[in-house]
Amino acid sequence: MNWITPTIGGVLIGLGSIVALAASGKIPGISGIVARILRAKSGDTAWRVIFLIGLIAGAAVMFLTRTGWTDFSLPAGRNLFVMAVAGLLVGFGTRVGGGCTSGHGVCGIGSAARDGMVYTVVFMVTGILTVLAWNLMAEGGAAQ
Repeated sequence: MNWITPTIGGVLIGLGSIVALAASGKIPGISGIVARILRAKSGDTAWRVIFLIGLIAGAAVMFLTRTGWTDFSLPAGRNLFVMAVAGLLVGFGTRVGGGCTSGHGVCGIGSAARDGMVYTVVFMVTGILTVLAWNLMAEGGAAQ
């Protein structure tokens, strides 16, 4: 397994979080940034829009420059509608929980915030149990 690329990615995410925190004084959680684009205070919108554009553009560049991207398809047994509803529920959950995995997981744990650590454990356990339950239901009892 190639551990170098994920390690570099993790370091860059951490450095990006530090730079964003230092530059704005705000924790760069995706859900908070996106949620406040339409209702941001005066002078607080531009960096949020730039951050979001960079996030999407960075993903697009990686998607288009890596080989095999044309082979991308939904995993067998996955329904696009169900996945869209799940995404909306995740968005709702991030607002109720006061942040998302990027805010709590990267920045919360990085700053030794107790709630960030607790929320990250809850996110991970819930995600694992959800996938396990879905796979059991989709396969009639056989986990993938």
